[in-house]
This record gives sequence, structure tokens and C-alpha cells, in this order.
Amino acid sequence: MSELPNEQGEEVARGRNPSVEPSVGTLFEWLVEIMAILRGPNGCPWDRAQTHSSIKRNTIEEAYEVASAIEEGSYEKLREELGDLLLQVVFHAQMAKEAQRFDIADVVRSLVQKLMERHPHVFGEKKVETPEQALAQWESIKANERQKMGSLMDGLAWSLPSLLLAHHAQKRAGKVGFDWDDPLPALQKLREEVDELEQVLQHHRGEKERLEEEVGDLLFAAVNVARLAQVNAEEALRHAVRKFVARFQAIEAAARQQGKSLAQMSLSEMDALWEAVKGRRER
Repeated sequence: MSELPNEQGEEVARGRNPSVEPSVGTLFEWLVEIMAILRGPNGCPWDRAQTHSSIKRNTIEEAYEVASAIEEGSYEKLREELGDLLLQVVFHAQMAKEAQRFDIADVVRSLVQKLMERHPHVFGEKKVETPEQALAQWESIKANERQKMGSLMDGLAWSLPSLLLAHHAQKRAGKVGFDWDDPLPALQKLREEVDELEQVLQHHRGEKERLEEEVGDLLFAAVNVARLAQVNAEEALRHAVRKFVARFQAIEAAARQQGKSLAQMSLSEMDALWEAVKGRRER
């Protein structure tokens, strides 16, 4: 393991030659060793107390922070958030090492092997000409791997956001032809789910489990329509939320211009402001 950085060491390394920087490999070794120290007997009480389960949400949140930085177009924030996400990888690997399950070297080794196996057009004799062909080959290799496990549904990442999880489950089923070829039949199925939900709301509203099931079926059908229409349901919903928030903030501002707050207005008054804002933004 490379010697850990300290103030004196940094000064020696950079003092006479400012261009000298630790290699990526050295920096990564430092990161791994720092994580081991934080988890060690003289480390941080909080870090030592964590488990895979206790920081699972942190890992998910850091991935979303990366996505947020990308949406904002901020490379400075993206650099920082990628570091935070990398920390989660190293954190989980350190805990696995302590449990004598695997270590970070095993993680990297498996990743290298996977990348080489799934890019036979680069590291083998296969030939592809377009990004679409490369993706199809990648998906075919993944599907073959899953079939060897016993089911195409094995290995679904259940911690994914539900819309994305539904998309992946439907996509896997489609690999063997259990799918529509067009979004319109899926849209008809969505209408059927709307009708079924309406029946439950009218006659069985007190049956929470049944209501939850019908709402779930409706959302699942909506994801199917989006997928077949080549629309990412997760991104589409995120854009819809952003649009709603922007319009809601606009009607708050409109209400203030009238010397009121939304809480002081009737629903019909708020609807009128909403339609006015919507009309302005659509012109």
C-alpha cells in the first residue's frame, strides 16, 4: 500500500516540481486505506457503527445527487458527487472485506471481466458498426446470463425507483416476446386499468389493499405505454414534477401580486390563476 498523504509528504512531492501529482492508482489506494482506518479501532465511531443496510439509502441518494448534477450541467458539482458515490462503493467493499466476503480488488476484478466479456467487438472477434448494435449485443449477453440463472426476472434491482423497476421487468419479459409491438394496445390496457380503479373508488373505497393494487396496476400500465413509446417514465415524471413546481410557484407569485396568499383563496380562484399561468407558458 502506498504511503498515506500528509502535509510534509505533499510538500516534498510538489514543492520543487509542481507538476508532480499522485497517480490515479496511488490516490485510489489512499482512499481505500483511509476507509479502513475510519472503520478501524481508532477510527470514527459513526463509520464503525454502519452496516450495508444502514447506508443503503445513502448509496441510493448519492446516485440521485449525481443525476441532479448532470441535470444542472454543473461539472464542479458532478465531480464532487461522483466522489461521494465512489465513497459508497469503497465503504461497502470495506465492510465486506471485514466480513471476509470480498474486497475492493474483487469488485474491480469482476467489473473488468464483465466489461471485456460484454464488449466482444472490442476485446474479441465480434463485429458491430453502430451504437444500437452494440447495445443489442450487450442486452443479448445479459439475457443469456440471466437464463443461466433460471429466470429472466432473477437479479432485478428491487431498490430501484418503482417506475424504473417496472420498466426493467417489462423489458426483460419483452426479450422472449411477452410484449406488445406498439404503444396503442398498451394504452387500451391503461384505459381498462383506469376503469377498474374507478369501480373500486366508487364501490370499495374503504378496502385499502384492493385500492392499492388497482393504483399499482394503473401505474404499471402507464409505464408500459411510456416504454413502448420510447419514453423514459422516470424522466417523464420528473419533468412533469418540475413543470408543476414551476407553475405552482407562478400562481403563488400571482396571488402575492393581488395581496393574498393561496391559503386565503378558494379553489376556483386558484384554478383561475393556474389556467392563466398555464396559458402564458403554452403561448
